[in-house]
Amino acid sequence: MEELARESISLLAKPDPGGPSLSSFGAVFIMLKSALGAGLLNFPWAFERSGGINTAIGVEMVSLVFLISGLVILGYASSISCQGTYQDVVRELCGTAIGKLCEVCFVFNLFMISVAFLVVVQDQLEKLCDSVYMTVSGSASEADVPYHWYTDQRFALFILCVVVILPLSIPKEISFQKYTSILGTLAATYLTVVIIIKYYMMETHVVIYTPTHTSGVGSWASMFSVIPTICFGFQCHEACIAIYSSMENKKLSHWVVISVVSMFFCLLIYSLTGIFGYMTFGREVAADILMSYSGNDVVIVIARLLFGVSIITIYPIILLLGRSVIQDLFLRYRRRHMVITKSYENRTRVVLTVLWISVTLVIAMFVPDISEVISVIGGISAFFIFIFPGLCLIFAMQSEPVSPRTRLVLTAWGVITLLCGAFIFGQSTTIAIIELFKKF
Repeated sequence: MEELARESISLLAKPDPGGPSLSSFGAVFIMLKSALGAGLLNFPWAFERSGGINTAIGVEMVSLVFLISGLVILGYASSISCQGTYQDVVRELCGTAIGKLCEVCFVFNLFMISVAFLVVVQDQLEKLCDSVYMTVSGSASEADVPYHWYTDQRFALFILCVVVILPLSIPKEISFQKYTSILGTLAATYLTVVIIIKYYMMETHVVIYTPTHTSGVGSWASMFSVIPTICFGFQCHEACIAIYSSMENKKLSHWVVISVVSMFFCLLIYSLTGIFGYMTFGREVAADILMSYSGNDVVIVIARLLFGVSIITIYPIILLLGRSVIQDLFLRYRRRHMVITKSYENRTRVVLTVLWISVTLVIAMFVPDISEVISVIGGISAFFIFIFPGLCLIFAMQSEPVSPRTRLVLTAWGVITLLCGAFIFGQSTTIAIIELFKKF
């Protein structure tokens, strides 16, 4: 497991052709590690918003076809383009202009994921601060906890960013990830088990599935509202090309198996969490499922700590990947006019790191819950799951030596995937903008 953990950080940054090849188990593990994360907390809320369990599972199953298809297309695109990262594959197959669009979406997506991570940490800090005060003061209820500026979760988040996240993010290489890469999967699995156990420990089960909308436009709107959460939760497509290019067995049929197995385990964990979380709280479920539980419950406190530590250690990796793209632009521009010194590179890295953390922190402090961020991320994720894979397949079919029938079928599937992605992006972004304007 430690070897897999060491491999994962190098794969996310840049695969090393001369490094050790990944086994099938290693590929599945890193795919799960890339997909399972903060999105899990939002699934019970998404099940409630979709109109119930049956609708949410149905949308998940349909989405799974496109999720697996996207992974397979990207593996195929990597093999024919001989490129090892998502951006390089898109640039090679689709051209420079679309490649630059991919880089912009890549940075923006990572930026919004950083915001989502800080929102989750802030939520957990709120409950943890309440738990500590209740334990020290002997208060019986969270309603008895008085407000103090120094116990405010936003102040605690600011201190955490300055004292912990900033020092971890500034270095050029973040090697500590090799010791913490299992935390995300462990936290996700632990949370799912806890939610199931908590449901069966309830004395009475009063939640009965009653869809909010039974027909018409409202029913369709409810159904599509779950798609951004699914896209955010199952998103591992940015890392899949690096994983594929580092595998021992690069046969496309083998990659199909890896993709199916990875997505099946993700589907199992996300669905169980969504079903039992929704059945426990019904329409009262919070956008962050952990916020629905009592602040002084020991097993839930452990879940909060696991998720908090996992996100704090993964946040610098997300920052590193986004920062590297932006810093490369600065370095390329400077290289045209003068020699790049080590001090300039260090200054650029530090300034970009401070700006990234500062802006994501300010946004996170004023976001009411994680669902607001996921609605945006889900739309951007459509580019990586649907739009760019569809474009890669369409462009690849223009030059690959395949039969006319195969070319026609695959091009048609690429167009369908592209149109689905455009619809999801438009729908998710529109809803996010409407919700934003409603607050003003």
